[in-house]
Formats: sequence, C-alpha cells, structure tokens
Amino acid sequence: MSAQNEITIIGAGLAGCEAAWQAAQRGCRVTLHEMKPRRFSPAHASPGLAELVCSNSLKAEGRAAASGVLKEELRMLDSLLMRQADATRVPAGASLAVDRERFSSSTTQAIEQHTRITLVREELSALPPEGSVIVATGPLTSDAFAENLNALLGGQFLFFHDAIAPIIEADSINPEKTYRASRYDKGEPDYINCPLTQEEYYRFVRELLASEKVPLREFETLTPFEGCMPVEVMAERGVETLAFGPMKPVGLIDPRTGRQPYGVVQLRQENAAGSLYNVVGFQTRLKWPEQKRVFGLIPGLEHAEFARYGSMHRNTYIHSPSLLAPSLQLKSDQRIFFAGQITGVEGYVESIAMGLVAGINAARRAAGLPLAAPPAATLTGALIAYITDPSTKDFQPMNANFGILPALGAKARKADRKRLHAERALREMQAWKASLGSL
Repeated sequence: MSAQNEITIIGAGLAGCEAAWQAAQRGCRVTLHEMKPRRFSPAHASPGLAELVCSNSLKAEGRAAASGVLKEELRMLDSLLMRQADATRVPAGASLAVDRERFSSSTTQAIEQHTRITLVREELSALPPEGSVIVATGPLTSDAFAENLNALLGGQFLFFHDAIAPIIEADSINPEKTYRASRYDKGEPDYINCPLTQEEYYRFVRELLASEKVPLREFETLTPFEGCMPVEVMAERGVETLAFGPMKPVGLIDPRTGRQPYGVVQLRQENAAGSLYNVVGFQTRLKWPEQKRVFGLIPGLEHAEFARYGSMHRNTYIHSPSLLAPSLQLKSDQRIFFAGQITGVEGYVESIAMGLVAGINAARRAAGLPLAAPPAATLTGALIAYITDPSTKDFQPMNANFGILPALGAKARKADRKRLHAERALREMQAWKASLGSL
C-alpha cells in the first residue's frame, strides 16, 4: 500500500475512533495514537477508547429533536459509534443513554480487531511531518501537544470550562422519598425523581450558593459553556433559575400527592445493571465534601454514596472559522484535518459526526477524489457550516439544534417546522451518501 493511503489519527476518543473506522473501511491504513494508559487527562480514568467522561447520555432520540435527527444521519452513514451506542443502551425514556463501560469496551474491541487500523498507545507531542493527519485530541488536549498546535495555528486557541455531574450508587437512594417517571409520562418511567417543596428548594439553593468551590488556577477565568453550565453558576443568576432549568418540575406530577413539586432533581440510569445513577444537569465544581453535604439536602439523597463526584476542567478548541475549510481541512496545510470537540462542536454525537466527516475526507484525499461536506440542510452539514463560517465574529461552541439549519420558507407553519426540517435533512443526507459512492 502506498504512503498516500496511510493516515495518522491523534486521539482515540469518539471523533478519533469514528474517523479511524471510516477511513479504514474505505481502504486506508490507519495508525491511531492514544496516550492512555501511559498518560491520563484530568477528566479521564479508563484505559478504554471512546471514554465518556461527562454523562452517559447521547441526548434525545426521534425527529422532534435535533440531536435525534443527527443520530439518524449518522446511522444512515454507517457510524461505528452509533452502532456501539445502540448495542449498549440503557433505559433513559426518550433519550439514548449507554452503559459507558460496555460502550467503551465494545468500541475498543472493534478498533483493535480492524485489520487496517494499528492502535499505538503512546502520546504524540507534535504533528508528524508528513502524510495525512487527523487531529482528534479532544477538548482535553495535552499541554505538550497543545503548545505545538498553538505555534502551528498562530495562537488561535479559545477555551471554555466544562463541568461533570456526579454519579450516585443506586442502592443508596431512598425510594420512600422518590418516584419513577419520565416528563409528561413520555416513554417508560425511567428516571428517579427527587421532589422538593418550596422550603426545601430555597434551603438547597441557599446552601449551594454558600458552598466551597474548587478554585480556578491563576491563569484561568471562568468561561463556562451555556449547555454545560455548573449548577452553582446557574443558581447565582437568581434564586428561581434552577426551577426553570435542571430542577424544572413541569410534567413530573408526584403520584403520592397528585401535585407538581416546587422543584425536582432527576436521576438517570448510568449502567446496564442499574446500579449507578447520574444526577441530571448537576455539573459542578463544588469541593467533594461539599457535594456530599449540599446534594444530601435533596430528598432521597440524604445518605447518597457517590461513585463519582462532579468536577470541572478546561476545554480547548480552535478558532475553526478562520482555520478550517468545510472539508475540516486546515486551510494552511491541507494534509491536516481536525475532528471532534477541538473544532468547536459541543456534545458526544456532534463529535462523532465531525470524526465521521474527517475520516471520509481523509480517505477521499488519499484516493485523489474531491473532498465533500454534507449539505447545510443536514444537521451534520449545518454544524460544519457553523464552525467554518469565516464571517463569525464571536465564535462559541455549538450543539446540534434546528436553529442552525437553513430556513424552510415562509409557508412552513411553526407547528410543522421540526418535522419538515427532519424530513429535509434525512432526504438530503441520503442523496449525499449516494453521491459519495464507495468512497
């Protein structure tokens, strides 16, 4: 096989694994570099590939949600990571959540067993000087590699802070003070709900605001991403903020009282065994003893045992609007592609989508074919259009949402727009897939 068909991928998270699979499936020989277990980032703990560190949820399913449409697009394009997610899913109402250990383990096995992928367990501190490269080091890029990238890109790095929610051991949750339900009774009653009275809610918010937080390092300022806001930062915006955010009680009637609580904390199943539950929306940088004390004020969690405390870390991403082409190639060096959250997309499925497109385009470059980006009317294409729009002034990370899609036209009724967006996106993605042929 010629050197032109060889691709180096740096980082074996969600984007890196998807990119490796897509390129290898198209006949390329891939060397996938992963620094674990020799080195771990501040948020990673497992040696497995495609480790999920923030939550086990890949968000909503179905065509009424942009994240659901994005998943359908990826399934249409034969995404390895979506296949693994579907195979390791756990109950989560109308959302797709996975057993994170099984998800990582099955993905690791698929990558290791692919005959055209070589997994190298060592850290790269600099880009290889030759050959096609996909940078998929993620938002927790190591300091050494980030320093070299910074020099290559002219210092055009940005950053925000990402927070992780705690995980509770199921048998430490008090069933006498909780009830099972999904909001508005949609789907199965997969969530454990911890209801709070007005008095309990105000006490919780008061103690949350007064709690001790992990201090930031001297060179850092708190720049949280709106979609992953620490719960204590939300509370600082107003005493009722949480009641309209992660503690929103609407659609969660307590069957024991027949009334809607003042606030509700939801717990989502974390693993297939049902032994662990994630505190939904409770990303935090509270000190660990404070998490046990303050979250212990939530009814049902008085004696909660924490399998993992919440934490906060700095996420790094590049200024893609000035740096990347819609092919996800670096404009200044077309042998280099970027994929995943380092491009400025936010979310697991969004990262997978960027890895998929980067992998396809790296393979097409190796074959001497024109590179391609999905149509902007697809969620995958709309995300790429957003992060590579050179007219963007204040670039911030972006999740998949219907708002980034092109308008449908004046005749589309508001009640029909999500359905019409979904139908158009999937229709155009099917056409794009056909245009690619085998490559």
